[in-house]
Amino acid sequence: MAITVEEIFETASMILYQNLDIRTTTLGINLKDCVHSNFKTFKKKIYDKVAGEGTRLIREAKKLELKYGIPIVNKRIAVTPVSLIMEAHATKVKFLEMAKVLDRAAQKAGIDFIGGFGGLCQKGLSKSDQVLIESLPQVLSRTKRVCGFLNVGSTTSGMNLDAINLLGPMLKSTARKTKNAVGCAKFVVLVNAPEDNPFMAGSFHGVGEPDMVLNVGISGPGVVRSVVEKNQDCDLTQLSEVIKRTVFKITRAGELIGRELAKNLKIPFGIVDISLASTTAEGDSVAKVLEAFGIESVGAHGTTLAVALLMDAVKKGGAMASANVGGLSGTFIPISEDKGMIEAVKRGSLSLDKLESLTGVCSVGLDMVAIPGNTPESTINAIIADELAIGIINNKTTAARILPIPGKKAGDKVDLGGLLGTAIVMPINKYSAEKFMLRGGRLPAPITSLRN
Repeated sequence: MAITVEEIFETASMILYQNLDIRTTTLGINLKDCVHSNFKTFKKKIYDKVAGEGTRLIREAKKLELKYGIPIVNKRIAVTPVSLIMEAHATKVKFLEMAKVLDRAAQKAGIDFIGGFGGLCQKGLSKSDQVLIESLPQVLSRTKRVCGFLNVGSTTSGMNLDAINLLGPMLKSTARKTKNAVGCAKFVVLVNAPEDNPFMAGSFHGVGEPDMVLNVGISGPGVVRSVVEKNQDCDLTQLSEVIKRTVFKITRAGELIGRELAKNLKIPFGIVDISLASTTAEGDSVAKVLEAFGIESVGAHGTTLAVALLMDAVKKGGAMASANVGGLSGTFIPISEDKGMIEAVKRGSLSLDKLESLTGVCSVGLDMVAIPGNTPESTINAIIADELAIGIINNKTTAARILPIPGKKAGDKVDLGGLLGTAIVMPINKYSAEKFMLRGGRLPAPITSLRN
């Protein structure tokens, strides 16, 4: 099929003026074959594999950037959940040593983040999982590139409240050890976590994946906002069609880059994650897309409907463009990384309660939410559990990245630096759920799990 001059110009305009890019190429690496009873040998095998494959990824990705002119913003690695491969070496000292090995390997290769320092504990905690959680404050404060995660539930297994109750103390300890609690930005807790998610901090190489695989995350909120602004007279059905056609084009670009990069690396191509991911760059805001719909400020009544429309159109457009859509695929609404979201929190239109309701129809969840540093640990646990319950009941991925900022109160502004942006500390409900959270145990799987 011939490509017209108009189509070439349209794609060039998306890249030059509307922030179209490949947000991340994430190389998934199986590390189970590196396990060794001698910890020194184990670490060397990990380092050699991660550094070697990461270097190849960087080299080949740069070639494609030059060939097609589409920026590949982040080059990342996801590894087998570390708690699985560390079961024979489950001490806090060794977990920290392994984190430093992964950090050095990523630095050597030029990788910006390496995900997978976490565990799968939907129904219970192994000894390795428990020690990993205890080690996280040191790991997240003493490494630059290592990202941690925990999957604490699924629609088929319910939710592990005992695991969640360990997170409030862990997050507060991590916050104290890092400037402006930035270490907490490298950790996320999820339910229904996908094994092929290319986005950090929740990326890991699932046990059902091949030895190596390439997953691609695309983004284009600026492109979507542009077409919405040009179609102000559309009704909701017509607006959905406009967004679908735009996301179709964005996804095709991501698939082209991903498949060719995987071919050059001589590994399988995995998925295209079609999430609209914000950055702090001007015009690269999901909030501004919603406001272009006609919402005066994100958080106003009608915002949930707007997010639902956007999510549905993004998924349908992506699914038409590729048979390999996966990961999270939807719309991120990170508070600190999206200028429009930051402005909405400042002006008071977006509260934590309204944000939680939005996550019922969007992907991910409470992302990069700063709260006062004196928030009780049990309240942090309850905020996380509320969010994850949405995912359990609705059979979707939800997650929480919560940053309790030491010494800060509601309304304070915190500069997190770089891609992490600026956070406005959000007020929280002053009433406690401590007695409820102390019950512990496991939220039973909902009846929707009985589908066999």
